[in-house]
Amino acid sequence: MLLSLYMRTGYKFIPYEAADESPFDKLFGIFKELIVHTSGDFDEAIEWLRELDKEYELTNEAYTIEDFIEDLKKRGYIREEGTEPGSGGALTAKMEQVIRQSALDQIFKNLKRAGSGNHQTSYTGSGDEHTGELRDFRFGDSLEQINMPESFRKAQIANGVDDFQISEQDLVVEDTFHKSQMSTVLMIDISHSMILYGEDRITPAKKVAMALAELIRTRYPKDTLDIIVFGNDAWPVTLKELPYLQVGPYHTNTVAGLQLAMDILRRKRNTNKQIFMITDGKPSCLRNRDGTYYFNSNGLDQTIVDRCYAEAMQARKLHIPITTFMIARDPYLQQFVSNFTEANQGKAYYAGLKGLGQMIYEDYRKSRKRKSL
Repeated sequence: MLLSLYMRTGYKFIPYEAADESPFDKLFGIFKELIVHTSGDFDEAIEWLRELDKEYELTNEAYTIEDFIEDLKKRGYIREEGTEPGSGGALTAKMEQVIRQSALDQIFKNLKRAGSGNHQTSYTGSGDEHTGELRDFRFGDSLEQINMPESFRKAQIANGVDDFQISEQDLVVEDTFHKSQMSTVLMIDISHSMILYGEDRITPAKKVAMALAELIRTRYPKDTLDIIVFGNDAWPVTLKELPYLQVGPYHTNTVAGLQLAMDILRRKRNTNKQIFMITDGKPSCLRNRDGTYYFNSNGLDQTIVDRCYAEAMQARKLHIPITTFMIARDPYLQQFVSNFTEANQGKAYYAGLKGLGQMIYEDYRKSRKRKSL
């Protein structure tokens, strides 16, 4: 069972001791990971926790798995399902929020700030929200941006106390960015290939979605984020549903996902709109006008590919850039993504699962942020 988990998740659990952690906190950290891997299945997560306990002796007689479950209930993280004791548990809204925050901490918390980004908007000028970053004064900066304590400190270091003077070269400003709202649609591929070949690709995608949702909710509350999944069809999912996403026996209807994403963004009043798409497979499905489906998983079907290119060009006409995060390395699929990106004039990243969260974080910052000129 453990070997199966290692193969499915791509992670290996190793003995971990933290002197400052309580027995509950130590188990809770592992439990949060297992809940995401099991798509919110409490019973399965506890089963894996018991197996890990046998392997690594996570508990003792003073604090057992049963004690941990009781603490989860007392702290409001789970509620019992059914009327019989031990009939299983369901995650509460409090637990779902904790999972999102945990994903945010894992993926985004330790990332270093990058350089200036390029906000894809036609509007320029000084920003109206402070970033906390300091830089040298440039012609066109407003007086309100000047950080006087830092400017005086810089001048004092340069000229000394006895011959103190301050010039334009000593001025330091606090950078700003626009409060212009960004509307983002995140598309997640849930076709069957996301768990094929012994690699779990859906769990990292879910974590990224949860982290991005929590980042926007806490850091950019005026922005909007809509999340859709696409298999044979495409449909929106709520924030509450994110931990429970599962791969289905689906093909990949990229066209349906793009159409739904653009329909959502058409209804947004924000000037700045974008689509992020996480996928690992080739488009292999279309829905016909009569409601039937056209499937072809053998290579790249030109009919399906051309429809994808058409949707990419339509998004370009609507000034909606598409950023594709391709987590497959097949040369012919990368060529498809390259052509798709050229049709949209968007961006594409080709990488494994490890760097997915960092790339999306940095791209979101760069596409949203506009340095004052």
